[in-house]
Amino acid sequence: MTVTVIGTIVARPEMRDELYRLLVEQVAPTRAEPGCLNYDFHVDADDPCIFVFYENWRSEADLYDHMGMPHIEPLISQLERLAAKPIDVRRLIRVAV
Repeated sequence: MTVTVIGTIVARPEMRDELYRLLVEQVAPTRAEPGCLNYDFHVDADDPCIFVFYENWRSEADLYDHMGMPHIEPLISQLERLAAKPIDVRRLIRVAV
């Protein structure tokens, strides 16, 4: 069953560029992970401090494995310092194609 994740991260304005760089570094290695169907990184059109990820994973297990990947650690370890608030994560399960 495909699992969709929409993650929203709001940067502290003074940390925006540093957070942006860390987020961009996640794209290529995540897309190369087994089970990653797509991993798209967006910046809000009206607020450059709001970043949104739209992800589709083959299964819950693949998503779980993603969270343990070594390339995620540098981002996770810096989030409290760089983000204005906790990440908003929405997990969706597709019911119709």
